[in-house]
Order: sequence, then C-alpha cells, then structure tokens
Amino acid sequence: MAITGSGSGQPQFISSTGNRSSSNAPLIENSDTNQVVVPDRRSWKNLFAYMGPGFLVSIAYIDPGNFETDLQAGAQFKYELLWIILVASCAALVIQSMAANLGVVTGKHLAEHCRIEYPRVPNFILWIIAEIAIVACDIPEVIGTAFALNMLFNIPVWIGVLLTGLSTLILLALQQYGVRKLEFLIAFLVFTIAACFMAELGYAKPDAKEVIKGLFVPELKGNGATGLAISLLGAMVMPHNLFLHSALVLSRKIPRSVRGIKEACRFYMIESAFALMVAFLINVCVISVSGAVCNSSNLNAEDQMSCQNLDLNEASFLLRNVLGKWSSKLFGIALLASGQSSTITGTYAGQYVMQGFLDLRLEPWIRNMLTRCLAIVPSLIVAVIGGSAGAGKLIIIASMILSFELPFALVPLLKFTSCKTKMGTHVNSTMISAVTWIIGTLIMAINIYYIITGFIKLLIHSHIKIVGKVFLGMIGFSGMAIYLAGVTYLVLRKNTEATHLLALTAPENQHMTNEHGNGPIYSLPREDIVSMQLPQRSTPAADLD
Repeated sequence: MAITGSGSGQPQFISSTGNRSSSNAPLIENSDTNQVVVPDRRSWKNLFAYMGPGFLVSIAYIDPGNFETDLQAGAQFKYELLWIILVASCAALVIQSMAANLGVVTGKHLAEHCRIEYPRVPNFILWIIAEIAIVACDIPEVIGTAFALNMLFNIPVWIGVLLTGLSTLILLALQQYGVRKLEFLIAFLVFTIAACFMAELGYAKPDAKEVIKGLFVPELKGNGATGLAISLLGAMVMPHNLFLHSALVLSRKIPRSVRGIKEACRFYMIESAFALMVAFLINVCVISVSGAVCNSSNLNAEDQMSCQNLDLNEASFLLRNVLGKWSSKLFGIALLASGQSSTITGTYAGQYVMQGFLDLRLEPWIRNMLTRCLAIVPSLIVAVIGGSAGAGKLIIIASMILSFELPFALVPLLKFTSCKTKMGTHVNSTMISAVTWIIGTLIMAINIYYIITGFIKLLIHSHIKIVGKVFLGMIGFSGMAIYLAGVTYLVLRKNTEATHLLALTAPENQHMTNEHGNGPIYSLPREDIVSMQLPQRSTPAADLD
C-alpha cells in the first residue's frame, strides 16, 4: 500500500494519491517508448542513459533573447563583459542541478511541490506567473524565428511571425517518436548553433588574448556597462527552466535506492555541466564575434550606427557587410535552430506547469497552440506597427518579464531543496544552502534593481504631464510593493509538507506511528525501492504491498 501523511512533522511516501499530489496521466504519452530505463549497476556507462534533459534546459541559455543581449554587450564593450557570462553559467549550473535533484530525490517536479505545499490562492497565483513566464519565453522564439526566415529567405518579419505557428505541426510530428529521439534532436540543434558560431568566430578572428582577459579579469568600465551586465545576468536563469528541469529528469526510470539516487544526482550534474558548457561557449562566441566586428577598423558610417543599437536583425546586415554573405547565412541558421528548439522546450514546460499546479493536462497540440497564439498576437502587432526595430524591443521586454518573475520559481526551489523533510539525506548541505541563497539573492536583487531603475528612467524621460507621471508612479510603486511582499511571503513561509520518497528509510523513522498512535505506519527496505515513472496517478493495484 502507499502511505501518505499530512502532519508537518511526518515524512511521507508518495507513490500515488487521490487528491492534489499527482496528475491523471503521464506527462509524455506512451511511457514504454519515452521512458529511459537506467540499469541498476555501478558503471560510468550509466551516464549515457542520463544524457538529454540538460540539452533541453540549455536552450534557454542560447535563445534569441540571450543572443540579442550578447550582441549588444560585444558591440558596446567588446570582450569586457565575458566574465559575466562565466559567473552566470557557474551559478546556473548550481541552480539547475538543484532543480534536477528535487525531481530525482522526491519523484515530483517543482510545480507539483508548489501545489502540495502552498494554499490554493498562492498556488493559483504562482501558476498564473509561471504561465506568463512561458508566454514571455515564447515571444523571443517567435520573433527570432521570424528574423531568421527574413535573413535566409527574405520573408517579411510579420509573415515570418505567422509562419512560426507551423512549428506546432513539427513538434506534434516529433512527439510520436518518444522523448529520447526528441532529446537527440535538441542536442543536434544545439551543436548546429555551436558549429555556426564557431564558423563565425573563424570569420571574425577576435584577439585570443583579449578574449581570455575578458573572461577572467572582471571589469565594468564605461557608461551603461553595469546595466548591460545586469541584463546578461538576468537573462541567464529563466523561471520556466527550473520547472522544466525538475520534470525532465522523471523521464528516467532510476533504481529507487540510496545508491541509485546518489548516482542519478551525480550524473545529472555532469550532464548539465556538459550541456551548459556548450551553451557557455556559444554565448562567448556571440559576444566575441560582435566585439570583433563592431570594433573593426574598416567599418563604414552606416555599420557604426548599427553597432550603437545592435539587435538581431541589424546583426545580419552588419555581418553581411563586414564578413560576407555566408556569415549572415550562418547567423540565420543558428537563429532558426535556436528559435525552433525553444518551441519544444516551451511546450513541455507549459505542460508540466499546468499539470503540476492545477492537476490538469491538456492535449499537447492544444497546449502548444494556446501558448503560441498568446505569443504571436503581441509579436504580430509590434512587427506590423514597429517593424523589425519594434520586434527587437519586444524581445528585451520579454526578457525583463522573465527576470521579474524569477523569484517566484527560484525561492520555492531553494526552500524545498534545503528542507530535510522533503529531501531527506539528500538535502543541501549548510555550505551549499548558504552559497545558493547568496546566488539566488544576488540574482533577484539584480533583477529587481534593473526593473526599478528602468521604471524610474521611463517616468523621467517620458513626455507625460507631471500629473500623469505621479499617477503612474503611484501605480508602479504600489505594484512593486505587492511584488516584494509576495517574494517575502515565499522566503519567510515555513515548509509544512514532507514529500521525500526515502524518508521512511532513515533509522529514526523506522518505527513511526501514525497520527492516531496505532503503531507503525510503514517500513521500507533501504534498497530496491519501487522505480519512479513519469508522474501519474496509480491505481490501487499498482500501490506497494
């Protein structure tokens, strides 16, 4: 039988429930096809069974929004801000590893933990925020794909925005082949992006010594360097990625033993490190190419103007003028691969979020079309009215929205993985907890600072009358107060639910009594505990004996 407990002090074993702790169906259909079974053996060869989720997660670090920020960093400050990418990538590895550990150890992903832990109203608000983040993530993908189609086939941007809806059909065609082949496709697209920018690096020929110096010597010189550094940091950790990674690890059927879980956590960290290293190198290439091109001595006046306000579309013309036609085509291919891979990860993130927060699952094509329509409408309006320049600015706005919403995914993750009743012996150590809270606090403080200063600048430089500025200021700062209150609630609220799958294997819990004091509830062997499948509601016959 499966045992659940409601007391805050009692660990509980959750393999199936009837209310709010599990979904009605697998997150990915056809579990026989999609699930990867990890052999119960001690071998480094098991690493290959864990390869895949990290590449889906790494897409968020090389999406069109990141490319635009990288291009501006290189154009304005050459290689001076490369060290920001290095620091942000290291912080991202720590945070993403925590998300993976949460899924592996507890058998539930972040959205499900939020539903179990928080009251209905806060849970519903967190769901709304997560859905907005997924739409904001989809906007750069739509616009980036439209820009890529314009670069490669001279298709107008607004028509390209409409054509991005066809990527839904591509995704549906891929789903029937299973999650493993989907992971291989994403990995192929990631390496395609890397190959394109490595080739761009060969065209641009940046100074290697200056690049190395930019990576390891921190500098913030010049007007606007701090703001751009904040943008680079804020763009590196995406809220939807934390939900996604904690759920993707559940596609592996790992041995539910102490050794099996430790091995899974270790191999997922190695796999994430490799995928994020590739993403890191791609970001370094983008900044280096932009820095080399915009600081070239043979730029004409028009290209110099482009470098002052460089976006994805301007970058294509700039590369064509300075490095040649093939350079522009390579950039377009990389951008198209980035945009299309983001489609897949965004759809899965949306499915996991809806299933986790609401215990509700839509058909994949409905979920994909809903998210895509919400992203296409503002993108199309801006592309028609503002053209490519307006579409480029919309990418920046979407990135700001993602930065704004990060605390509402990051704080629960930090709280849950630092909670012994949820993670058992796999809880974050004191040192890891301190480091991750410092990293999380810095990232959140940077994003909040960026939003507040941006709002103040908007009020100061707007042409609205003083009365309007005062009115907007009152609304804006009231909203910020509510925002900070929400973050504070998540930080200060104590966890009340225990969801650690192996909690009952600890010696102190071997002879627990239930809430009525009728004797031992449950005792599990330390080894060979039932394997976790993708989140689904088991029937009574499937419960443990």
